[in-house]
Amino acid sequence: MASIFQAFPQLRTAAPRLSRRLFVSRPCLNAPLRAALAARTAARQPSVVQSVRWTSTQPLRSSATASPANVESTIRAEVAGAGGAQASSWPKTSSKSVAYWLLGSAASVFGIVVFGGLTRLTESGLSITEWRPVTGSLWPGSEAAWESEFTKYRSSPEFALLNSSMTLSEFKQIYFMEWAHRLWGRVIGVTFLLPTVYFIARRRVTPSMALKLTGICGMIGFQGVIGWWMVKSGLKDDLFAPGSHPRVSQYRLTTHLGAAFLVYCSMLLTGLGILKEHRMLADPAKAAENIKALQHPALRVFRGSVVGLSLLVFVTALSGALVAGLDAGLIYNEFPYMGLGLTPPRKELFDPFYSHVPDKSDLWWRNMLENPSLVQLDHRILATTTFAAVLSFFAYTRYSGAVRSKIPKDAQKGVMGLVHLVSMQATLGICTLIYMVPTWLAAAHQAGALALLTGAVILYSRISMPRRAILRQVMKPHSAPRSTATPPLRSRLEATQAEQTKL
Repeated sequence: MASIFQAFPQLRTAAPRLSRRLFVSRPCLNAPLRAALAARTAARQPSVVQSVRWTSTQPLRSSATASPANVESTIRAEVAGAGGAQASSWPKTSSKSVAYWLLGSAASVFGIVVFGGLTRLTESGLSITEWRPVTGSLWPGSEAAWESEFTKYRSSPEFALLNSSMTLSEFKQIYFMEWAHRLWGRVIGVTFLLPTVYFIARRRVTPSMALKLTGICGMIGFQGVIGWWMVKSGLKDDLFAPGSHPRVSQYRLTTHLGAAFLVYCSMLLTGLGILKEHRMLADPAKAAENIKALQHPALRVFRGSVVGLSLLVFVTALSGALVAGLDAGLIYNEFPYMGLGLTPPRKELFDPFYSHVPDKSDLWWRNMLENPSLVQLDHRILATTTFAAVLSFFAYTRYSGAVRSKIPKDAQKGVMGLVHLVSMQATLGICTLIYMVPTWLAAAHQAGALALLTGAVILYSRISMPRRAILRQVMKPHSAPRSTATPPLRSRLEATQAEQTKL
């Protein structure tokens, strides 16, 4: 045998080709599984994902007389393993559809906050005296059901002290407001929970985004519990002073409104973050320039100022909830004066009547949270501070050379939007006070507070830094050599089939 190869040296190089042509049929070479095996055998540089399998199956691949059954089972196992790994993988960026759904949910929360303010202003929140998360969604469909609901309401302190002459038709009007408010909340919960399960199950979101969506679902459910906890405080006369106007606890009302604001901001900020990541990945060069500009020390101070301004707007809105809970807007109805001066008398602001302990150690904080006169003054001070802070922030961005030269254009528009929103909100607040808190104007004032907070959140989204994964992907060099990349599987198959055709 050695003499034959010495006499005909060309036979040594032709032997492997002869073996494939003689012992493997043409249909087998053209079959997808055989073509995949031939492509992976002919490839000189396997990809990183395939390196482990290449090493473990190299003896089998180099054998020209391998068993067809073993070859087919090996290929099928590798294809199944690759498909399973791909199906169980999480994406690096959440889908745009998730962002649009989050923004739509945020708009629904915005609407229910405004509608909840109308429910509070029309004295409708205590019309339903039970909390039934499932069966409470049904509208009373018969006269007997209406009489049952009206009988329950007649046993409440609000009916005994305020609405003792109310008829059934009048009760239906306030019942509809509270029923619609609760039904809207249930719709928000269902339309957020089910898509969350779908997006996570179909791997349309990143792992961190899946945790965020789960957390927002928990916040929505907890918001329903807080709502009933608030309503329950107005159904017992031992929670407010004897003979006073029946109302829910101002502490629980503030908690309920603050939780709704947090849910809204979470949805809005999360949705805007997903859209921002997609824009950055669509144009990495421009995104890299913006990130380098945002890393400037002057813009770090700017970014911190936006966070502080957002917190100030949030605290001011919570103080407005205290004003609404105590009906403090009906005391002093002029601006900027409160009576004969800019502030009421000191004795009125720190009245010992609101202290509950003999040593009067709770005099300050109880008056700040329970005295209507001081609560209104606190809200005025916070609102004026917010207005001045936004205008100062606008001047800082316009007349600071480092900030003005580095701030992005969309952030400049966001600052200007804040100026417009805070001016509108201040006007609504003063008009609400002067005209003795009309329902439509007070609801517009509450909507303006959430709109101002929306402007602050959008501004923060525009100047915030992206996630680390997106940051590394955007900031990496864009001129990486493409020759080191492994060609796609389809290209390798076509090249192998062309080589086999020549043979």
